[in-house]
Amino acid sequence: MKTAVSIPDNVYTSAEKLASRLGKSRSQLYAQALSNYLSKHQKEGITRKLNEVYLNNGSKVDPLLIGLQAHSLSKEDW
Repeated sequence: MKTAVSIPDNVYTSAEKLASRLGKSRSQLYAQALSNYLSKHQKEGITRKLNEVYLNNGSKVDPLLIGLQAHSLSKEDW
Protein backbone atom coordinates (compact mmCIF):
# COMPACT_ATOMS: atom_id res chain seq x y z
CA MET A 1 0.00 0.00 0.00
CA LYS A 2 1.23 3.47 -0.77
CA THR A 3 0.81 6.38 1.62
CA ALA A 4 2.23 9.86 2.10
CA VAL A 5 3.31 11.32 5.41
CA SER A 6 4.96 14.57 6.45
CA ILE A 7 8.09 14.34 8.60
CA PRO A 8 10.64 16.91 9.74
CA ASP A 9 13.60 17.46 7.41
CA ASN A 10 16.13 16.24 9.98
CA VAL A 11 14.23 12.95 10.47
CA TYR A 12 14.06 12.45 6.70
CA THR A 13 17.80 13.11 6.30
CA SER A 14 18.71 10.76 9.14
CA ALA A 15 16.41 8.06 7.76
CA GLU A 16 17.93 8.38 4.28
CA LYS A 17 21.44 7.96 5.70
CA LEU A 18 20.40 4.97 7.80
CA ALA A 19 18.61 3.27 4.89
CA SER A 20 21.70 3.73 2.73
CA ARG A 21 24.00 2.39 5.43
CA LEU A 22 21.76 -0.66 5.97
CA GLY A 23 21.32 -1.27 2.26
CA LYS A 24 17.54 -0.89 2.51
CA SER A 25 15.09 1.14 0.55
CA ARG A 26 13.33 4.04 2.23
CA SER A 27 10.08 2.06 2.13
CA GLN A 28 11.71 -0.96 3.77
CA LEU A 29 13.19 1.21 6.51
CA TYR A 30 9.92 3.01 7.25
CA ALA A 31 7.91 -0.23 7.17
CA GLN A 32 10.31 -1.91 9.61
CA ALA A 33 10.39 1.13 11.90
CA LEU A 34 6.60 1.36 12.01
CA SER A 35 6.28 -2.38 12.57
CA ASN A 36 8.70 -2.18 15.52
CA TYR A 37 6.82 0.82 16.95
CA LEU A 38 3.47 -0.97 16.70
CA SER A 39 4.88 -4.13 18.29
CA LYS A 40 6.34 -2.15 21.20
CA HIS A 41 3.07 -0.40 21.91
CA GLN A 42 1.08 -3.63 21.62
CA LYS A 43 3.35 -5.20 24.26
CA GLU A 44 2.93 -2.15 26.48
CA GLY A 45 -0.85 -2.53 26.18
CA ILE A 46 -0.66 -6.18 27.21
CA THR A 47 1.55 -5.30 30.18
CA ARG A 48 -0.85 -2.54 31.22
CA LYS A 49 -3.81 -4.95 31.08
CA LEU A 50 -1.95 -7.59 33.11
CA ASN A 51 -1.00 -4.96 35.69
CA GLU A 52 -4.67 -3.98 35.99
CA VAL A 53 -5.69 -7.61 36.49
CA TYR A 54 -3.13 -8.16 39.24
CA LEU A 55 -3.91 -4.82 40.86
CA ASN A 56 -7.63 -5.57 40.99
CA ASN A 57 -7.47 -9.30 41.75
CA GLY A 58 -4.18 -9.74 43.52
CA SER A 59 -1.96 -12.73 43.01
CA LYS A 60 -2.37 -14.81 46.13
CA VAL A 61 -0.46 -18.07 46.23
CA ASP A 62 -2.36 -21.16 47.31
CA PRO A 63 -1.24 -22.13 50.86
CA LEU A 64 -0.85 -25.75 49.71
CA LEU A 65 1.64 -24.64 47.06
CA ILE A 66 3.59 -22.63 49.64
CA GLY A 67 3.82 -25.70 51.85
CA LEU A 68 4.95 -27.93 48.99
CA GLN A 69 7.61 -25.42 47.97
CA ALA A 70 8.91 -25.11 51.52
CA HIS A 71 9.01 -28.89 51.86
CA SER A 72 10.93 -29.36 48.60
CA LEU A 73 13.43 -26.62 49.50
CA SER A 74 14.32 -28.35 52.75
CA LYS A 75 15.59 -31.30 50.69
CA GLU A 76 17.95 -29.12 48.62
CA ASP A 77 21.65 -28.77 49.39
CA TRP A 78 22.51 -25.10 49.92
